[in-house]
Amino acid sequence: MRKIGFAGVVLVALSFTLTACGGSDSKDSSSKAAASMPASQQAMKSADKTGMFAGLNGKKVTGSAKVGASGVTLSGFSSDEGPDLHVYLTNGTDEAAVSAGKQLGAVKFDEKSQMFALNGADAAMYSTVVIHCDKAKAVFGAAKLS
Repeated sequence: MRKIGFAGVVLVALSFTLTACGGSDSKDSSSKAAASMPASQQAMKSADKTGMFAGLNGKKVTGSAKVGASGVTLSGFSSDEGPDLHVYLTNGTDEAAVSAGKQLGAVKFDEKSQMFALNGADAAMYSTVVIHCDKAKAVFGAAKLS
């Protein structure tokens, strides 16, 4: 009986050892996957950008924006009401910057937490998250990213 018990312990120990060795393969795979990712995606994955909103053009916008690999997240957000508010990734706060930027979707002026997919945008290419009223062609507020 003791011989069978000892053999069982050896088999269990061997299986744990082999399982532990298998874990390094997944780590190597994820390293290889990261290496094949474009540099801009690697940078966004490792370093999210954030900014605090400030109102512009006489409008009130508050809260924060976080831009990461999964998208743009608004937290503690509120804005003056507008008929057609959208969130944009831009490189400035004027109409030309908004036109050249990437629209991510409609934003709700009174919803504190909102998330927007990047929709193929390379977030590393933009410096600002803008709340824009498309109907009035007016920037309500912006968060400079850092």
